[in-house]
Amino acid sequence: MSTKAQSAVTATLSLALHYKDGPLNVADLSEEQGISVSYLEQLFAYLRRGGLVQGVRGPGGGYILTRPASDISLADIVAAVDGADESRRRPTLGQEHNPTAEMWEDLSKAFYDFLKGITLEDVVQRNKLRRGQSTAQAANAELRNAAADTMRRTT
Repeated sequence: MSTKAQSAVTATLSLALHYKDGPLNVADLSEEQGISVSYLEQLFAYLRRGGLVQGVRGPGGGYILTRPASDISLADIVAAVDGADESRRRPTLGQEHNPTAEMWEDLSKAFYDFLKGITLEDVVQRNKLRRGQSTAQAANAELRNAAADTMRRTT
């Protein structure tokens, strides 16, 4: 998973965690996550185009999720910021029959398919169990747990 996708998951997780508080201001999110405002704005542009968040203007404005956290998978977020499903990417020139490239393609597809089964609500629920962690730590822990689960199932 790209750093951009990890940051997008963390940002949308913050929206899910703060949904009762209304729109989340980018400056507040920047401070909470340690991510620059300009980078967050770029991420939210991708997420808006992907139909996952919407901006709210005016005093008290910011960003909100467009659907319930239970209806947004981590794969939705990754697809919004990294583009099409990894498994559909064309091989680079000269790698059409490269066994290593095929292995990474298969692994990427398995990981992407696994992310389809994890919703933001799932991460929120796990975060409630880990109250002492920051949102970024909880999101990173969730991703590590997901990867470990995937590896256990494939071996």
